[in-house]
Amino acid sequence: QVRNGHIKRITDNDIQSLVLEVEGTNVSTTYITCPADPKKTLGIKLPFLVMIIKNLKKYFTFEVQVLDDKNVRRRFRASNYQSTTRVKPFICTMPMRLDEGWNQIQFNLSDFTRRAYGTNYIETLRVQV
Repeated sequence: QVRNGHIKRITDNDIQSLVLEVEGTNVSTTYITCPADPKKTLGIKLPFLVMIIKNLKKYFTFEVQVLDDKNVRRRFRASNYQSTTRVKPFICTMPMRLDEGWNQIQFNLSDFTRRAYGTNYIETLRVQV
């Protein structure tokens, strides 16, 4: 979804490679979601999410929806504009610091699910950036 922004495939000068640039005036109105169909899920059983993100010195957030062994859908949202971690029954929001340039983010979903909710990670359902 894009409102007041763009999603483009461009060549990044730093790495001389094609990248997906997602940029907008508001993080809540410019994003990509996988899968696009809200009725479908990714069904990924591997408990690690690894992303390579460039710090554009703007607000950035990503969200991952997982299924746990209590058959509950939980969301983890990390953002560079939040200073405290909050755990609610269905969503855990947390701060994230990005270094200059490119950053590799490694997210251990199994560990976060266990620590935030005391349940076991089953699979990744959705990712939104």
